[in-house]
Amino acid sequence: MTSQTGTEAGPGLVARAAPVLVAGSVLLTIIIGLLGPSAMVPGLGGPGWLPPYSLDARPAPHLVVALGALAVALGGLGLLCGLWRPHSSQGGARALVLGGCAAAAVLAFLPPSGSADHLNYAAYGRMVTLGIDPYTSGAADLPGDPIAAAVEQPWREEPSVYGPVATAVQALASWVGGDSVRLTIFVMALVNAAAFIATGLLLDRLTRADPRLRLRAALLWTANPLLLYQLVAGLHVDTLAIAFMVAALAVSARGPALASAAVSPGRLAASGALLGLGVAVKLNVGLVALGPAWELRRRPKRLALVAGVALAVAALGYLWAGAHAFDQVSRAGKAISHASSWKLVQGWLQAVVGEGSAYRGEIQVGALVVLALLAWALLRLAPPPADAARVAAVAVVAYVFATPYILPWYDGLAFALVALVAASRVDLFLTAHLTLLSLAYLPARVDGQPPDLEWLRTVVRQQVVPWSLLALTAGLAWWAWRAGARARTRPE
Repeated sequence: MTSQTGTEAGPGLVARAAPVLVAGSVLLTIIIGLLGPSAMVPGLGGPGWLPPYSLDARPAPHLVVALGALAVALGGLGLLCGLWRPHSSQGGARALVLGGCAAAAVLAFLPPSGSADHLNYAAYGRMVTLGIDPYTSGAADLPGDPIAAAVEQPWREEPSVYGPVATAVQALASWVGGDSVRLTIFVMALVNAAAFIATGLLLDRLTRADPRLRLRAALLWTANPLLLYQLVAGLHVDTLAIAFMVAALAVSARGPALASAAVSPGRLAASGALLGLGVAVKLNVGLVALGPAWELRRRPKRLALVAGVALAVAALGYLWAGAHAFDQVSRAGKAISHASSWKLVQGWLQAVVGEGSAYRGEIQVGALVVLALLAWALLRLAPPPADAARVAAVAVVAYVFATPYILPWYDGLAFALVALVAASRVDLFLTAHLTLLSLAYLPARVDGQPPDLEWLRTVVRQQVVPWSLLALTAGLAWWAWRAGARARTRPE
């Protein structure tokens, strides 16, 4: 992925509009949290040991959904403007980083918005403290428990699909929170916001030498209003996994190659340990390990060191979690989300061939083919050799565009890795991808939604967004192929 965005000219109207739109989106996200329990903000029970940190206004679901849609639209437009016409300045980048960190800190003190996944997290942690295996039990198996009772349908029967490090954090929050849903979630929110801020500060440090790259990294991650909405306000465990993976790649990002003697065995082992911790949070982030593996393919001893430490750390975690830790992962890996363009393919197959099968196996094969083709096209954009960060970024970008099961917060890993490599039109494609998915899951909940908002699910999520994502994926493939061909015919 090579640099193709931006201009050296002074800021125009587009560049000046970007920070205003971004700030407006972040402010709306904070307002949604301040409004308190609503259609997008699950109610928080338990003793009110904390000072009030929401207005608890209980507005109409329609208002909160409208505010969420406006926040997503402004955020997506602001990112597109900022990434299309970036205006580099150390002061501007610093302001974005500080503003994004401050917004993340504020959101940690507000009720989570969007999905109800954090309630599942609280229940899984509760199970560990009670001596129950969260990988074989669901919230429904704890009748009368105040934490499990908060879990919403249709997730009450679902065991955990998360790794042992995520489960350990959830158990710690449950140990601190006791019978209080509010306190349990607050502890998880603090850990989540700290992981988001740490990732932003690390990306800022890695790009500080180049004002343009620093500004771009701040827009892609720290001050990204869509990620603040999905990862921080949404309190998704993906944030912790991303922090480990970015830290693992920071060993060589903007510095000596992993194969270089300048990178000591100790740093290689640290990189491997961080990779293992990330996989022990969420298994699918293991795609990032393809980057170091590719870069070290001709240095078998160094590759064995990184891989061995990563496998050892992940294995220790999963041994602690038990044999059932992989049960739900294998089942979830065959799922197809409603906003995915593969849901359209499934419908076509059922209409043509017959409805006797869900065609999940065939769709998985097709997704792997699309992933490989996209990755190949993206790798052609820059001349070899490809370093760990670029290979990892390509693999994850191809994954989020090709996978049959995609949710908006899954895009966070791609944004963080893309911030480590050179700018390209991929920034804009990713922004459009996350904007569409964010609109598809307003809100990302099922339980208690008003009937007159059902069109958000049946029309927007199941029709408009899948077709839009299909067109966007085709556009990315076409652009990458054309840009790669131009890059290889360009004179030295």
